[in-house]
Amino acid sequence: MTFSAPQPKPATKPPSADTGSEQPILELSNISKRFTKRIDIAARLLNLAGATYKDKVVHAVDRVDLQVARGEVVGLIGESGCGKSTLGRVVAGIHQPSDGTLAFKGRNLASMAAHDALDASIKIQMIFQDPMSSLNPRKRVIDTVGEAPVFHGIVQQNDIEDYVDQLLERVGLNRDAKRRLPHQFSGGQRQRIGIARALAVQPEFLVCDEAVAALDVSIQAQILNLFMDLRTDFDLTYLFISHDLGVVHHIADRIVIMYLGRVVEMASNADLFSSPNHPYTQALLADVPRIDRRRQTYTPIKGELPSPLNPPTGCHFHPRCPFAMKRCSEETPKLREIAPGRLSACHLNDG
Repeated sequence: MTFSAPQPKPATKPPSADTGSEQPILELSNISKRFTKRIDIAARLLNLAGATYKDKVVHAVDRVDLQVARGEVVGLIGESGCGKSTLGRVVAGIHQPSDGTLAFKGRNLASMAAHDALDASIKIQMIFQDPMSSLNPRKRVIDTVGEAPVFHGIVQQNDIEDYVDQLLERVGLNRDAKRRLPHQFSGGQRQRIGIARALAVQPEFLVCDEAVAALDVSIQAQILNLFMDLRTDFDLTYLFISHDLGVVHHIADRIVIMYLGRVVEMASNADLFSSPNHPYTQALLADVPRIDRRRQTYTPIKGELPSPLNPPTGCHFHPRCPFAMKRCSEETPKLREIAPGRLSACHLNDG
């Protein structure tokens, strides 16, 4: 029986921000995700006596539309609690959306037959923020990386050692690493193991959830360079989730800004950093230190991120926005095109 680890594919030209020229590899339409905490028995009994306890509903993701072209790196940016990790888990199939549709290569995952849906889900893999918590501490690397490809019939059990060896070398680890346990590695090495595990099932789309946030700065650069090399070699597409604008600026072709579950701006890397449109994006970029602005006084965005249990009416950002007007608290702005390849959700764009 012959086998091979994932082989490099012909490099593709990174797409422009305009994804409409060909069918996107991933398409989200009106995706929402809510988490509901039901009231307990005691609360229900108190309600019978006249209390007004209600279920708590967290609006983690609110009606997100997004298209990702094959070979593209889309950076997803936002504060902690904005819903970006939840959206990534919806894309990876870890969470099912409460509303909306998710299509992979033009096919709605929810309407696929079970076998086809499984095949599609294998092609979308996730790399997590903390490699130590995402790796089984009792499993050696050969089992962590090799279990899924054997289970899905990608490689035979007899060939798994050579298969894992090739994967480990491709992510910058020695073959001897396959006999060791996660605690015997550094943070950067553990993240490389997580990347090898994702590559083992020969995916086409990677969701990277704060994949370098837990690493030292020097190690971050190495892992980012590895991601870029893998993208070219294996024709991978990324949804790269981060709170670090510098990291996303380095790797992404297009950037999506989220605030409290909603997408507020979408633009190419160059356009967003040179001329941010939405007030929230402007505030985020204003707080990024730059060598040419050494004497600038940095001021944080006023106020705190509202609770997703009770999000503000209208534009979610209006309680913290310096340009807010009455309309902002009453009417939800639509995410619409303000220039070719640029979308923003702000009433200031209405003229």
